[in-house]
Amino acid sequence: MEPRARGWWLLCAAAALAACARGDPSKGRSCSEVRQVYGAKGFSLSDVPQAEISGEHLRICPQGYTCCTSEMEENLANRSRAELETALLDSAHALQATLATQLQSFDDHFQQLLNESERALQDAFPGAFGELYTQGAKAFRDLYAELRLYYRGANLHLEDTLAEFWARLLERLFRQLHPQLLLPDDYLDCLGKQADALRPFGEAPRELRLRATRAFVAARAFVQGLGVAGDVVRKVAQVPLGPECSRAVMKLAYCAHCLGVPGARPCPDYCRNVLKGCLANQADLDAEWRNLLDSMVLITDKFWGPSGAESVIGGVHLWLAEAINALQDNRDILTAKVIQGCGNPKVNPQGSGPEEKRRQGKLVLQEKPPTGTLEKLVSEAKTQLRDAQDFWISLPSMLCSEKMAMSSASDDRCWNGMAKGRYLPEVMGDGLANQINNPEVEVDITKPDMTVRQQIMQLKVMTNRLRGAYSGNDVDFQDASDDSSGSGSGDSCPDDLCDRRVSKKSSSSRTTLTHALPGLSEREGQKTSAASCPQPCASLPLLLLSLVLSAARPTWR
Repeated sequence: MEPRARGWWLLCAAAALAACARGDPSKGRSCSEVRQVYGAKGFSLSDVPQAEISGEHLRICPQGYTCCTSEMEENLANRSRAELETALLDSAHALQATLATQLQSFDDHFQQLLNESERALQDAFPGAFGELYTQGAKAFRDLYAELRLYYRGANLHLEDTLAEFWARLLERLFRQLHPQLLLPDDYLDCLGKQADALRPFGEAPRELRLRATRAFVAARAFVQGLGVAGDVVRKVAQVPLGPECSRAVMKLAYCAHCLGVPGARPCPDYCRNVLKGCLANQADLDAEWRNLLDSMVLITDKFWGPSGAESVIGGVHLWLAEAINALQDNRDILTAKVIQGCGNPKVNPQGSGPEEKRRQGKLVLQEKPPTGTLEKLVSEAKTQLRDAQDFWISLPSMLCSEKMAMSSASDDRCWNGMAKGRYLPEVMGDGLANQINNPEVEVDITKPDMTVRQQIMQLKVMTNRLRGAYSGNDVDFQDASDDSSGSGSGDSCPDDLCDRRVSKKSSSSRTTLTHALPGLSEREGQKTSAASCPQPCASLPLLLLSLVLSAARPTWR
């Protein structure tokens, strides 16, 4: 046997012998039978005290006759604390695994929708639009890349991302439609300023903006919520137990053995009071934890319908096809209005004639019907999230019944911390404030655990983000924890000015990771984070100038 196991059997042997000495042999057996049972385990009973000793030396257990020395008591106290911490970690790991599985499943599904949309575009657009697609191919690739970055936690403003995409696409396609003309940058700037009034792509930009912002915001916030919930569970489960808790758990778990009553199991209410005191800080997570899970269940309503994540994320290419159809239909009217507003451009002597209208009819793409995968994922997630709502306040009862060998009933045969007998004190409420009169654990309610407080703030921030996402708003996300694992905000800048994207010429340059999702490589994260705010930040006059120039670009409403 291992040394620890041998020590435990020696302790049990001592307790049983003490019971024999008092005329109370374990399980009704004689002393000789008890010695035979423990001898059969391979231990020499010569190391076991032949009789109980006085317990004045005990610092935790009642100071009656005992089989425990001071060293035994100290070792058992450390062991009981380690066992409770392990039990707490095991419970947390089970919940973490559930949340991680959900996160991976939803993340895979949302990314698959976006990947399938891009593949559909690459399959259908070249044959239908010819050189128009070729000229716009990079803009399309950049759009999908930025949509992925946004979904995975980059600090992109989605409306700005879409506006910049349409501006770049218009420049490229207008040049392709008029290769016989010289179109310098200042002429294209004039074209861009008139884009709102001209609506070269019809209603597609506006419809995609309205739908995509709601769909992507909801999907991103939900998956981020799963990540934050898992982070909170992991960090809180690692909070060490205090010395007063260690004493109380030792008394709960092992003092009965020291006093020669190893068969007495902890009284239910006694066990609950001990663990409510030990886990008082953790129970304070309950309110914000419930708020977070409720918000996550609620936002899944935004996954359905024409503006839902299922339809929009998987149908981005449909709006792009509609936009190019509109541009080709309106090319002559568009050209005339541009010339009217910006003047006649010079003829390109080396350019070819106007591109022929090669396309016969419009490109009509059908929306792919839902597979039912997301519906199944949401149903399972709702059930699991609701089951996890009372996780923090149910820990004491769950650990008592599953890990602490608690008695099935509170009667004269259970261990009450002093002897076999009924446990009379009432059970304390949940949370730190309710432990002021806890009879088993001395809790300082004026000194909350700072790690737990940080995680409470993390839950509040994420809940606020989810509630904003439910309304279609992308609330700025900040990681309230000082633990940088899984999240980060890059270099700081005054008033977040450096995080604002103010130039359409650098659409991918500011993509600070606010709460990265699995799969975003470390190198990619470092690249986007480093680009988020050059050091030092731009001077105020330059920023103001940039903001003015930014305001002049089309909004594609």
